[in-house]
Amino acid sequence: MAQSATRWTPRPPDATLTAMPTQDDIRAAAERIAPHIRRTPVIRLSPAETGLENPLALKLEQLQVTGSFKPRGAFNRMLSAEIPPAGVVAASGGNHGLAVA
Repeated sequence: MAQSATRWTPRPPDATLTAMPTQDDIRAAAERIAPHIRRTPVIRLSPAETGLENPLALKLEQLQVTGSFKPRGAFNRMLSAEIPPAGVVAASGGNHGLAVA
């Protein structure tokens, strides 16, 4: 059975997804996702400890349930979007897919 060739055309980017977030946007996102994520520690290392010229800060996002920072973005998007009755599908079996699930 022959299939007709359909050409996929990407839709134009949504301005709300591509605009640089403001401080208010960041604060609102932090409040929106706070009940759903773990508060992870930051470890600060001095140049003497690392051999680098500058201090180093490590945010331990591997302590999230998914083992990555992905829940932050996925939760923010899901909690700020209108979810269709059919639900959503994540095209990832990795950390992002776990966050969406």
